[in-house]
Amino acid sequence: MTRTVIAQGTFDILHPGHVHYLEEAKAMGDELVVIVARRSNVDHKEAPVCPARQRRDVVDALEVVDEAILGHEEDIFVPIEERDPDVIALGHDQHHDDAAIEAELDRRGIDCEVRRASGREPRYDGELLSTRLIVDEIVERRG
Repeated sequence: MTRTVIAQGTFDILHPGHVHYLEEAKAMGDELVVIVARRSNVDHKEAPVCPARQRRDVVDALEVVDEAILGHEEDIFVPIEERDPDVIALGHDQHHDDAAIEAELDRRGIDCEVRRASGREPRYDGELLSTRLIVDEIVERRG
């Protein structure tokens, strides 16, 4: 039986922190499906710069990802209901409330585990592991 893991995120500017998260998510099961957030659903930080389909295509190109899909425009749980995963893997710093997600999954009759991936420290001086840090560096250097 295949163990399906769902990971999700904005993935505006792909960086080593994203790769670490997705590698850990894949290790939680056999198949990794990544839900790429729509711009309309990103309300906890600046809206993504890149279009959703572009972000999905870049994530889908990663070897560790079995399939990348776009999130639902109105109800972020719709793709989860459609895929019925065994695990939802959250990033170490994602803003989601694990207990609230578990409660909503239970309410919808979706039986899956919610787990967090670990963080990753920079491996060398200057390595940027967040989109915000990359954007800040671009602005500083190119103003």
